[in-house]
Amino acid sequence: MTTSATPERLLPALPAHAAIHAHPERDRTAEAPALLAAGLVAHVGFVDDGRPVVIPMTYHYAANEPRRLYLHGGVNGRLMRHLASGAPVCVGVTELDDLVYSRTALNHSVNYRSVVAYGRATAVQPGLPERERVLTAMIARYFPGRIPGRDYAPAPSAQLAATALVALDIEEWSAKVRTGGPNGPGDLDPLLPGTAGVVPVGRGPGREPAAAPRGGGWLPGTRELGTPGGPSVAWCGVRW
Repeated sequence: MTTSATPERLLPALPAHAAIHAHPERDRTAEAPALLAAGLVAHVGFVDDGRPVVIPMTYHYAANEPRRLYLHGGVNGRLMRHLASGAPVCVGVTELDDLVYSRTALNHSVNYRSVVAYGRATAVQPGLPERERVLTAMIARYFPGRIPGRDYAPAPSAQLAATALVALDIEEWSAKVRTGGPNGPGDLDPLLPGTAGVVPVGRGPGREPAAAPRGGGWLPGTRELGTPGGPSVAWCGVRW
């Protein structure tokens, strides 16, 4: 399925259960396709035998199929059985970019990009040729540059038949993003006690996740705010 519609026209107006209520200024629903295409892990929520269940899964999403999301798993899993019944699911995808620390307890936060989507399995599920196409695209999304036949052996029909790949129709979605530093009172004032800053931890654009050296020491890549000379951001080490 392909479409040339702009992202904000892909889905109808959000119902109350899908709308963003806390921090509406962080609403980035128009960016949901790009955020889903960049994510790695989907947490899928559903009700099984009267109990809420959330299962982390790998998935595939492509911008040329903006209302379709594929979940990958074993054919005998309870989620796959649930989806086969046509029951609804909720899918959450989050990328954590930074830890944000403040001079005040309540203003500690994180920078993130997230999507919450609601949907159910499509009436017609992928056959073997479609599974092969989607799984090949999925591998390329997680491992850019890998080519079947050169870097790995393609899955034979028997393996494809033993692999569940469920296509979901996305009915509603919302997206939310936080960026920037701490916004507590005095966080940019170097004369006040305490510290404030940002610790990169995720896969933000143009960087690798920060990693602490073995045996303790300094956490590299930390930005501390409120350095002498003004509110500019300076790179420095922070003892952990």
